[in-house]
Amino acid sequence: MIDRVIVLCIGFILDIIFGDPYFMPHPVRFMGKLIEVSEKSVVKIFKISGEREKDKFKKLVGGALIVITVVIVSVFVPYVILKIAGEINRYLKILIEGFMCYQLIAMKSLKKESMKVYYALKNNDVEGARQAVSMIVGRDTKNLDREGITKAAAETVAENASDGVSAPLIYMLLFGALGGFFYKAVNTMDSMIGYKNDKYLYLGRAAARCDDILNFIPSRVTAVFMIISAALLKMDHKNAFYIFKRDRHNHKSPNAAQTESVCAGALGVRLAGDAYYFGKLYKKPFIGDNKRKIEDFDIVRVNRLMYLSSVLIFLWGMLICLFMILKG
Repeated sequence: MIDRVIVLCIGFILDIIFGDPYFMPHPVRFMGKLIEVSEKSVVKIFKISGEREKDKFKKLVGGALIVITVVIVSVFVPYVILKIAGEINRYLKILIEGFMCYQLIAMKSLKKESMKVYYALKNNDVEGARQAVSMIVGRDTKNLDREGITKAAAETVAENASDGVSAPLIYMLLFGALGGFFYKAVNTMDSMIGYKNDKYLYLGRAAARCDDILNFIPSRVTAVFMIISAALLKMDHKNAFYIFKRDRHNHKSPNAAQTESVCAGALGVRLAGDAYYFGKLYKKPFIGDNKRKIEDFDIVRVNRLMYLSSVLIFLWGMLICLFMILKG
């Protein structure tokens, strides 16, 4: 448990300082390549070609095999590395595991990429902002106006406060870096093949369901800490709690609206609504009340909520670990 505290501290502090430099190889990129190869292999092996009933079954089975393959490889490789490092030297293992934890947390990079949208809008470069937001959201962005761009950036920060920061932290707190790799493998699959379109409705179902399960508790924990953060930042925490209770299920995902509802309430704006994905319009309910028009600076405000709630969750986790150490 002492080692767990050390590696998490290393990972969290390194992320605050450095984020994810573009030149550095990142495990999520390797996971992405593995998912692509696994998908192509499943399609070829099962000879998936259409939407016939037997192809639907093949896609469900193939999708489950993709999940199993990607999770096993994504956890086994770091396990072997840490095993070898541990046999050489305990402190070498701690340093490597701390570095792994660092790469699995996306707090600074999430802020950095979303702030590119803010700075472009601040300079009235709407096209540049549209390009920047296209790098961090899954929806179509080519026809988004200034308000749509701002909403998209705010929503992705709110949702990824859990997916990119809190959830990895919680699983690493419980199971070390290997828990983080397990979670990241599933979450990356969901972001790549978890869509409910013609191509992935069945092939990506296993990945989407696994992601729903793994994010169920972290998303709600993050929402609670975001409400606390809203109070500390002197935002409208009462409205954040009200909108959270009212709108936290206004999404097809059981988890995405948990943190989005808190942010919408804290800012007093309306998020979500209809959006285009792969050229097709998807009808989605709104989250929050339109007390005021969303503005560029709301991207900064959401990042503040994300940062403070992430720090609070980290400190909460450290307190739990220290309590267990003292108790043991």
